[in-house]
Amino acid sequence: MLTQGQRRGPIWIGPSTKIDEQRVNFSTMSELGENIPDLDVNAPPWKRNPSAWSQRIPICVLAGVAFLIASYMALYQWRLVGDVWDPIFGEQTRQVLDSEVSEKMRRWFRIPDAALGALAYLGDLIFGLAGSTRRWQYRPWLVLLFGLDVIPLGIVSAVLVVMQGTVVGAWCFLCLVTAVISLLLVALAYDEVWSTLLYLRRVWRRTRKARVLWDVFWGRASREADEVALAA
Repeated sequence: MLTQGQRRGPIWIGPSTKIDEQRVNFSTMSELGENIPDLDVNAPPWKRNPSAWSQRIPICVLAGVAFLIASYMALYQWRLVGDVWDPIFGEQTRQVLDSEVSEKMRRWFRIPDAALGALAYLGDLIFGLAGSTRRWQYRPWLVLLFGLDVIPLGIVSAVLVVMQGTVVGAWCFLCLVTAVISLLLVALAYDEVWSTLLYLRRVWRRTRKARVLWDVFWGRASREADEVALAA
C-alpha cells in the first residue's frame, strides 16, 4: 500500500530519492559525453581535417557537374539525342565522340566511354558523401576506395585529352571541362587519402600485427589504433 509522498514507478519515491536520481543521471550523461569522440580533428600530417565537409562538399558538387556532362555525352553516343553542344570547337566534338578510339573502347567495355566516365563521377559523388568527418581513421577502406575512384579517373581523363589532339586530331569542349574537373578532384582528394595511408602505416609500425591492421582497415575499434591516430 502506497503512503502519502510515495508514487508508483521507477521515477522517484519521495523528494530525496528524486534528487539522488537526478545526480546519477547527470553523472551518467557527463560520462557519456566524455566518451563521445571528437569527429572534427586535424589529421596528421596536416593542420586541418581533410575529411571535413568544407572539403568534401566541393568535391561532391564538382563530381555531380561532371556526372551530368558525361551523361549528356553518353546520351549522344547512344543516339538518344541527335547532337551535342560545343560553343568553341563545334563539329569537332562529334568527331571525338564518334572517333575510332571511342568505338574501340565501346567494343571493349560494351558501353560508351562517356558512360564509363559518368559512372566513375557518380561513384565520386557517392563516396564523397559517405562516412563521418573522421572517416580517415574510422573508415580507412572507404577513403581508399574513394581515392581509387578519383585518382585513376583524373589520370585517364588527362590521357584522353592528349589523345584528342594527337590521335583523333580534334577537340571536345565538354571533354576538356570534365578533364579539368577530374584533375581538381584529384587535388582536393589526395590529402585525405594520404592521411589514411599514413595512419595505417603508423598502426603497422606500432603493432607489427597484421590482424590489428586488418581490423583497423575495416574500421573496427582498436586501442593501439586510437593511441597512434593523432600522433604527428
